[in-house]
Amino acid sequence: MSQTQSPKTSSQATEQEQPSRTPAEWVTFGIASCILAGIVGLVLYVWFGTNYQDDPQISIRESGEVREAEGNYYLPFEVSNTGGSTAESVQIMAELEVNGEVTESAEQQIDFLSGGETEEGAFVFSEDPQQGELTLRVASYKLP
Repeated sequence: MSQTQSPKTSSQATEQEQPSRTPAEWVTFGIASCILAGIVGLVLYVWFGTNYQDDPQISIRESGEVREAEGNYYLPFEVSNTGGSTAESVQIMAELEVNGEVTESAEQQIDFLSGGETEEGAFVFSEDPQQGELTLRVASYKLP
């Protein structure tokens, strides 16, 4: 006559089938946890970063000496965005005023100007801008 064994209960089977974790598994788990924490930290930094949500702060200034070539005067300028977000279609204007009258005006358009970015260019006048009063200004931009 043979003896039959009673079936194991589910809790006994679980305790016997779970081997302990090896050191390699714990190291892998630690590295994966560090990478996941880094990604979550970066997402939160970008999401709640104060500089990220600032509006564009655009300024323009002359960046060098006026030079003459073939009867035209080239006035170099720099336009900077010190804000946190990108500006699109930035329009800048220059007006040359001589004896109280605007004799020439020029405009430039910059497609994209991201936060912290600086672009350079030049306005071209037919009259010497040093002989009058020059006004440089940012006329408009739109948010992308």
